[in-house]
Amino acid sequence: MAPTTKTARSGRSQKQHKSRSTEDRTEKRKRDQEDRGKLQRAVDELDPKSPTIKSFTDLPLSAPTAAGLRSSHFETLTDIQARAIPLALKGRDILGAAKTGSGKTLAFLIPVLEVLFRQQWTELDGLGALIISPTRELAVQIFEVLRQIGRKHVFSAGLVIGGKSLKEEAERLGRMNILVCTPGRMLQHLDQTAGFVVDNLQMLVLDEADRIMDMGFQSAVDALVEHLPKSRQTMLFSATQSKKVSDLARLSLKEPEYVAVHEAAEAATPSTLQQHYIVTPLPEKLDTLFGFIKSNLKSKIVVFLSSGKQVRFVYESFRHLQPGIPLLHLHGRQKQVARLEITHRFTTSKNAVLFATDVVARGVDFPAVDWVIQVDCPEDADTYIHRVGRTARYESAGRAVLFLDPSEEEGMLKRLEHKKVPILKVHVKETKKKSIADQLQNMCFQYPDLKYLGQKAFISYTRSIHLQKDKSVFKLQKLDLDGFATSMGLAGTPQIKYQKGGDDDIKRIKNASRAAALSSGSESEGEAAGTTKKKDEVRTKYQKMAERVNQDVLSSHYRKLIGDADDDEDADFLSVKRVLGDDDLDAAASADKAEARLRRRRQRAPHL
Repeated sequence: MAPTTKTARSGRSQKQHKSRSTEDRTEKRKRDQEDRGKLQRAVDELDPKSPTIKSFTDLPLSAPTAAGLRSSHFETLTDIQARAIPLALKGRDILGAAKTGSGKTLAFLIPVLEVLFRQQWTELDGLGALIISPTRELAVQIFEVLRQIGRKHVFSAGLVIGGKSLKEEAERLGRMNILVCTPGRMLQHLDQTAGFVVDNLQMLVLDEADRIMDMGFQSAVDALVEHLPKSRQTMLFSATQSKKVSDLARLSLKEPEYVAVHEAAEAATPSTLQQHYIVTPLPEKLDTLFGFIKSNLKSKIVVFLSSGKQVRFVYESFRHLQPGIPLLHLHGRQKQVARLEITHRFTTSKNAVLFATDVVARGVDFPAVDWVIQVDCPEDADTYIHRVGRTARYESAGRAVLFLDPSEEEGMLKRLEHKKVPILKVHVKETKKKSIADQLQNMCFQYPDLKYLGQKAFISYTRSIHLQKDKSVFKLQKLDLDGFATSMGLAGTPQIKYQKGGDDDIKRIKNASRAAALSSGSESEGEAAGTTKKKDEVRTKYQKMAERVNQDVLSSHYRKLIGDADDDEDADFLSVKRVLGDDDLDAAASADKAEARLRRRRQRAPHL
């Protein structure tokens, strides 16, 4: 009987344990419900414009969010956070504008987590928040911050930026509560991924909204918004914000709160940022840049150029010149894996130079950047502000230098003054000047692929100047293009054909590459170029070399250099060994007849 008694006791013990577990779960649900109720009442009673809100502990935040902020060492609110987060917690639409490096990312990530937490969002509810970024690099950065502060939450979050197959991403989309994405890739999923539903979306966030709303992304954003419910909460953040009624109407904002923390400030850039400009003629830009890098070998530097082709040429040229500091380059035509690897390498480097296009000008946070150098004049003051924002972030010190051609100085300074950008003129020391034109020319002779890159970079730069809308700043006819070609090591100036058209045509041509890149995830760059040759002109061997059309060997070098492995579609399937004339055919026929007669004689001959 003893075993039976023991079994009965064991059964009662298990039942009691299950009963206690059920009671514990019930109690926990009840406590969680009470905590959510208290949190909601605290949000309802919150005065969003209270001057006493100084730290994150002054905000009515959930326990998981508060724990994530503490573990990430976020304590004090920045100006944009103190003004935007309380309004967003109360469900208001936000138009946020603040200086670069002011903490805008947390200003929208915290409300996203809090809104979904208060609504007890689960995987079964589908997508609750959509965060759109103009570039892959910025999207990755936003996602990493979300993972840090949201680690205590149970929401599922995903990153949709391309680089993987559409099918692979589609398999995970249905389980995501929060998505960080680029516009083109998300639109592709909304159009092509079956079963991807966004009807329950609660929040739409556009980071770097002015860039997303410009011509290059306009059609994608319009199409994307059509898929989303209008009852959502919408937040737009940028260093420079648009109040255009047409933009706001497209996004269905409802009485948005305009939160701008720098409008009353003396400058649109951080006070810890020292800003200077150098007047240097176009043919001397590369000399000045190389001299600057040689003088700052213990620094972390971001160098901005106007196109991916220039980035590739300057990177390859300086790599051969070996300035004594690690060199990296980043542009939109690189594969996603390469871009992420280069971003990580530069982030973790203490001393390095990153040559880049505007693909990293928006929002990307590289720690401890000492210098931002703008070799090519930005298209407007807003682009300048975003570029220099890669340094002097979060109240740290930083320095920025802008290279201006004499023809660009007056017009660009007026644009910067209008945007309240304090900038001083400096001069380059004569001892620091050193021409590298001869070295570049020798390298172009030695490495034909580098010469080919130089020609493409020259065409790309002149084309970008031609397409600029602000003709008071960009005056192509006043630039010394022959001298510029010589400074790049080219033996002759490439001849270029320009397309004529009005402002609308120019804008359409300029943004065509970006629009095409939305679906492919790359930043394509085209150019219109042609070469002309005078019939009776005596040309030197250097001019002939400059005009030479590169053969297959050079093209393959170039493809390897830019990581492009496209097949040669023009290659002939059959190759001609020898071309025969009529006489050759007659001779061949006679020889065949003679050989046939000889074989017949041998067959008739008796065998011994």
